[in-house]
Amino acid sequence: MKWTRTTRVCGTIAFAAGLAVGCGTDKEIVQESPVRPAVVIPVTVRDFEEQIVGSGELLAKHQADVSAQIEGEITVIRADEGDAVTEGDVVLEIDPERRNLDLDVARARVGEGEAAVAEQKLELRRVSVLAGRNVAAERQLDQVKTALATAEARLRAALAQLGTAERAVRDASVRARFAGLISRRWVDRGEFVGTGQKLFELVSLDPIEVEFHLPEADTSRVSLGDPIHVTVAPWPDEVFEAVVEVVSPTIDPRTRTLRVKALIGNADGRLRPGLFARAHLGVARHEGVVTVPEEAVLQRADGAVVFSVDAENRVTRRVVRTGVIREGWVEIVEGLAPGDAVVARGHGDLVDGSVVVRRNPDGTLATEGATDGATPVEAPPAVAQRGDSE
Repeated sequence: MKWTRTTRVCGTIAFAAGLAVGCGTDKEIVQESPVRPAVVIPVTVRDFEEQIVGSGELLAKHQADVSAQIEGEITVIRADEGDAVTEGDVVLEIDPERRNLDLDVARARVGEGEAAVAEQKLELRRVSVLAGRNVAAERQLDQVKTALATAEARLRAALAQLGTAERAVRDASVRARFAGLISRRWVDRGEFVGTGQKLFELVSLDPIEVEFHLPEADTSRVSLGDPIHVTVAPWPDEVFEAVVEVVSPTIDPRTRTLRVKALIGNADGRLRPGLFARAHLGVARHEGVVTVPEEAVLQRADGAVVFSVDAENRVTRRVVRTGVIREGWVEIVEGLAPGDAVVARGHGDLVDGSVVVRRNPDGTLATEGATDGATPVEAPPAVAQRGDSE
C-alpha cells in the first residue's frame, strides 16, 4: 500500500488531535497494527502417490578372510585372485609333505602304545593266576596293574597326537569354505606363514545382499519375504528383483531408522559389493491430502508453522504437522483444514492479529475475502518419495 505525503500529514494531525483529546478525557488510545501486503493461497486438496524408497549398498552374502591353521612354507598355489572356486576346492598347500611325515610318526607311536598295553594285559593275567595259587605276592599284582594303567595312558596320549597330526594334514591343504571368488591373496609360493596369518579373501556374489534403512514411519511397510525392486548407478534403467530376508528387530536410536536386508540373484556377477543401491518398496496412494505451498511453511523452534488468514484478513500463527513433500507442495497432516487460506509470501514481522492485504502470486491485488469459504482446490495427483527426502 502506498502512502502519500498528504495522508502522512493528515495522519500526524489526527494522531495529535487524538492525543490532545485523550489527555483531556483520560481515555486509553489503541494503536492498530500496520496493514501489510501478503500473497495468500487457499489450502489445496490433492492426491499423493507416495513412493517408499530406502538407500543402502550391496554386500557379499558370504565373505571371509581365510587364515593359516598351521605354520609352514607355502608350497603350492592352486587358485589365483579372481578365480572361481567351489566349496571344498584346495586353494593352496602349506608343506603337506612334512605333515604326512609327522602323521607317520604319530601312527608309529600309537602302534607302540597298543603293543605295550597288550603286553601288560598278558602280564596281569599271568600274575593274577599266580596270586590265586599264592605263588605271587599281592604287591607284585599291584605293580602289574599300575604298569597296565601307565601303558593305557601312554596309548591315549599317542592317539591324541595322532588326531593332531591328522588335523595338520587336513589343514595343510587350505580349502574354500564356500563357493565363491578369490578376491585377494596375501601370500605367495615359498613364503613361510605362521598360525593365524591371513592367506586369501573369499567372497560369494550369487546371491548378493542389499542392505538399506527405512525411516521409522515406514517400518510397517516391510516384512520378511516381501518382493522389492533395486536400482544401482551402473545400470540406472534396469530394475533388479530382490526378496527381503532380514528385518532388524530394533530401531536405531541415533538415526531413527530400520535396517533391512534383501537377496538379489546375481548369476552373471554384474552386481558387486560396495555399490550404492536404492530399494523401492512400492507406492501408497493418499487421497484427499491437505496441502499448501512449501514456501508457506516456516521452521521455528516449536516446529513447522504457517500463518492462516481469516475472513477479516487477520492472520493466526498455527503449528502444523507435515507429511511428505513433492514438487513444491507439503502435506499438512494436522493443523489445517480444507477451506483455510495461508500466507505464502510476506511472512516478515507477522504476528497473531496482524492484518494483511491479499495479493495474488503475480503481485496483483486480490479481491477482499475471495478465498474465504471457497471450495477447496482439487489438484492433480503428485508422486511423493519418502525414505531419502524426509
